[in-house]
Amino acid sequence: MADELTPAESNAATAAGPEAESEEPIKQRKNGLYPGVSDELAENMKSGWADTELRDLAPVPQAAETAARRAALSARFPGERLVIPAGNLKTRSNDTEYPFRASVEYAYLTGNQTEDGVLVLEPVAGGHKATIYLLPRSDRENGEFWLSGQGELWVGRRHSLTEAEKLYGIPASDVRELTDKLREATGPVRVVRGYDAGIEAALTDKVTAERDEELRVFLSEARLVKDAFEIGELQKAVDSTVRGFEDVVKVLDKAEATSERYIEGTFFLRARVEGNDVGYGSICAAGPHACTLHWVRNDGPVRSGDLLLLDAGVETHTYYTADVTRTLPVNGRYSEIQKKIYDAVYDAQEAGIAAVQPGGKFRDFHDAAQRVLAERLVEWGLVEGPVERVLELGLQRRWTLHGTGHMLGMDVHDCAAARVESYVDGTLEEGMVLTVEPGLYFQADDLTVPEEYRGIGVRIEDDILVTADGNRNLSAGLPRRSDEVEAWMAGLQRDHS
Repeated sequence: MADELTPAESNAATAAGPEAESEEPIKQRKNGLYPGVSDELAENMKSGWADTELRDLAPVPQAAETAARRAALSARFPGERLVIPAGNLKTRSNDTEYPFRASVEYAYLTGNQTEDGVLVLEPVAGGHKATIYLLPRSDRENGEFWLSGQGELWVGRRHSLTEAEKLYGIPASDVRELTDKLREATGPVRVVRGYDAGIEAALTDKVTAERDEELRVFLSEARLVKDAFEIGELQKAVDSTVRGFEDVVKVLDKAEATSERYIEGTFFLRARVEGNDVGYGSICAAGPHACTLHWVRNDGPVRSGDLLLLDAGVETHTYYTADVTRTLPVNGRYSEIQKKIYDAVYDAQEAGIAAVQPGGKFRDFHDAAQRVLAERLVEWGLVEGPVERVLELGLQRRWTLHGTGHMLGMDVHDCAAARVESYVDGTLEEGMVLTVEPGLYFQADDLTVPEEYRGIGVRIEDDILVTADGNRNLSAGLPRRSDEVEAWMAGLQRDHS
């Protein structure tokens, strides 16, 4: 990683020229190799650059949808100023940052993903005027484009404000002027909290936690029903995820020679090539690690005869993520006890998927899947029946542990701030997308089950779209039934060898 060519703070304003003398100096790395910038170099760097303004930009694909979403937001909060920040870069270590991911609320309403952006809806007669506040292109006059660690020559070109207006269909202004405007704002204001401390500080005497929470809840519930663009993006994410699972199956021999990290790296390559990133930390859990629900250390061995629980999803460039799980035999064949447990989870998932219907309760698929698992646990003698008693007391949860699914979208656990009555206690509608993911987990140290069960964990998870007449499995491209999984793995490995 290159050493930034930043000048000493005492020299920065002078080197940048008289227009920058009142600006905050560009920060220098303490042990940088250059102590300053000569007047001659500063002047030289101002000129001789081609015009790179992009003049033939088309709007982002979701521009019509984001406009409709802003209109719905405007209608919900008439007469109020609404402030939705993207967020800021977060330091990973010293002077390196984590990869930036804009707040879901901001990206959902704008289509923009750049740090420091803020969407402001100002009340006007008949609705709101939207403005997107962004950092303009790096300034060549004050040297920021090559002297600042966030300048264009260090981290890449930003869009100009004019370009941003074309892309997002929203008037654009310089975000560096926004905090002063917000401090002077009058009338009711709401802000999405937790992303931009500077914006929140400018509004500290104008907002209340209760009112801001109402804004956050509305934006969460707005995402419960997906529009056509979102459904297309989720299908894209799932299709890439299917290919990522195929990639993993083809290299299981290399994972055996190394560790679970080979699986993690293999899937990550697909996610970065075809999408933005993984939608969440991939769970590459082999052997007894499969019994740890969110095993993301991925540093354990991969052994023939064990199961691999792979829970992973590709995130698209527009932030929509898949969330799929398969539990695969590392050697390509389920043992008798592994198949027995796997088939029980498969039957539970079948019952759960069948219960996903428009007009049904959100809880129906969970209840249906849990009933099947409780029946098997009673049948196997692991818990005393009858089944109704087991379900009433939740006794099956020792081995099923988690809920059977959740909403899916721009967050892997989407719409999390929605009201309980709109989500868990709500009714399914056409356009909702959710996961159905029952599991059975027999911990390696669980003395209440026969030894042959211990250390076996199985989860099967698919992404289900609620349709007008039932549902559609977006991840049906991956086999689920045990015999189909074995045949699929054999075919991939044969073709790869």
